[in-house]
Amino acid sequence: MPKTASLRPRRAHLAEPMASLDGLLREWLPRQRWFAGKDRPVAELGLLSMTELFPGCLHLLVHTGHGPVPAPGGAPPAGDCYQLLLGVREHPSPRLGRAVIGRVQDGPLAGRTVYDALHDPRTAQLLLERLRHPGKAGPLRFEADPSRPVPGGLAPRLLDAEQSNSSLVYGDELILKLFRRIQPGVNPDLEVPDALARQGCDRVPAPVAWMRTTHPYEATLGVLQPFLNDASDGWTLSLNALAAGDDFTVQAHELGRAMADVHLALAEAFPPGPPGENGRTAAAMTERLTAAAHCVPALQPFVPGLRAAFAALSTCDSGPPAQRIHGDLHLGQVLRAGRDWFVIDFEGEPSRPLSERRSAHSPVRDIAGMLRSFDYAARQRRPWRPEWARRCREAFCAGYAARAGWDPRKKHGLLRAYETDRAVYEVLYEARHRPDWLPVPMAAIERLAVRGD
Repeated sequence: MPKTASLRPRRAHLAEPMASLDGLLREWLPRQRWFAGKDRPVAELGLLSMTELFPGCLHLLVHTGHGPVPAPGGAPPAGDCYQLLLGVREHPSPRLGRAVIGRVQDGPLAGRTVYDALHDPRTAQLLLERLRHPGKAGPLRFEADPSRPVPGGLAPRLLDAEQSNSSLVYGDELILKLFRRIQPGVNPDLEVPDALARQGCDRVPAPVAWMRTTHPYEATLGVLQPFLNDASDGWTLSLNALAAGDDFTVQAHELGRAMADVHLALAEAFPPGPPGENGRTAAAMTERLTAAAHCVPALQPFVPGLRAAFAALSTCDSGPPAQRIHGDLHLGQVLRAGRDWFVIDFEGEPSRPLSERRSAHSPVRDIAGMLRSFDYAARQRRPWRPEWARRCREAFCAGYAARAGWDPRKKHGLLRAYETDRAVYEVLYEARHRPDWLPVPMAAIERLAVRGD
C-alpha cells in the first residue's frame, strides 16, 4: 500500500501525528485571517478529531487555548475549535507555495510537507465528489438535498476575500463555505436558508449539500449553495455609486423591501421569541458599553448620552415581536443580480456563541446594522457624504415599511438603541483591528449620544 496509508490515525494515537504538527500549527494559525485569537498567544493546542479524507489529505478539528486578555473584570477567554484540511506530501507542487505550512521534522509525518489543502485543486475536486455522493468518512457526514442534484466536473477556485471562513467556487455554479471556527450544534448558515427554502422564499440561495461531524460533538462543517455568478454585493455597488456621484435611493428602497420579505419568511419558519425583553436587552447593551468604554477611552465622554439611549429602550414601545433574524446584516451580506436583491451569510457574528446566534431577536437589530452600513459607505472617502447616507437610510426604511406593514422610523427609541449598540461594537472592533477606521463609528457615537437622531 502507498505511504499515504500511514497517515490514517487510530483514535487511541491521535497525539502521535499531532506531535509532528504542533510547532508548525502554533506558528501558522495566528497568521490566518479566520483565526479569532490573533492578539493572543496559542497557549494550548490539542487534537479533537483527525480523519484521512483522501490519500494525502487530513481533516482535523483542533482546539486552541489562549492566555488571558487584559479586560475589566473578565475571565480568561475560553478556547476555540477550528476546522483544518491539511495536505501531506513528500514533494508538493510548486504552485502550492503560499499554502505551505512547513516541513515536518519528526514523528510519524517526518520528512513530509504540510499545506492548506483548500489551495489544492485536486483536494477541492474530491471534496465536491464527496458532497455529490452522500456518505461517511469516520465521524464526518456528507449529506445532500436529493431534489437538487450536484453536477460534477466543475473547476474549483478558492476565494481570496477577507472573511471568517473559507469558500470554494465550483465552475461559477456552486459555492462551498467551509466554517473555520466550529461550535456544537447546527450552524445558522445551514439551518436558516434551508428553512426559508421550505417557506418558498427565493431571496436566499437554498442549501444543496452540506458536511457535518459527529465527533467530538455534532456540528456543521460546511454548506454548498448556488453561486450567483452575475451578482454584485451591496458594498461594492454603493461605493461605485458614491464614486460616480450617483444616487442610490432606488436600490436602497428595493433592498428594504427584500429584507422585509426575508424577515416575514423567518417569522413563518421559526417560532417567535418571548415578549417583553426590552429591559433585559437594555441591560445587556449597557454592560457592553461599559466594557467597551474601558477599552476605548475615546468613548468615555459619550457614555452618559449612550446610556440614556439604552435606558429609553426599557420603557419604550416593545415594537415587533422577537424572531429569528440575520444577525450580522450589512451591505456586504446582500447581493444584487439583475433587478433582484438576495441575502446571504446567515451565520451571524462568529464571535458570539452559537446558541445566541440561533435565538430570537428584534428585527430592528438587522435594520440598524444596515443603516450603519450605509454610514460606513458614505465615509469611505473625503469629503464624507452624510447626506447620501441619510437618503439611503430613509429609502431603506421606506422600502421595508412598504412590505413589512410597520415603519422602523416610527420605532425611534428601538432604532436608536440598536443602532447605538451596533456603533459601540464597531468602535471596539476598529480600535482593536483597524484604528484608522475608528473615526467612522465615532462620528455615529457623537450623533447618537448628543442629538439622539
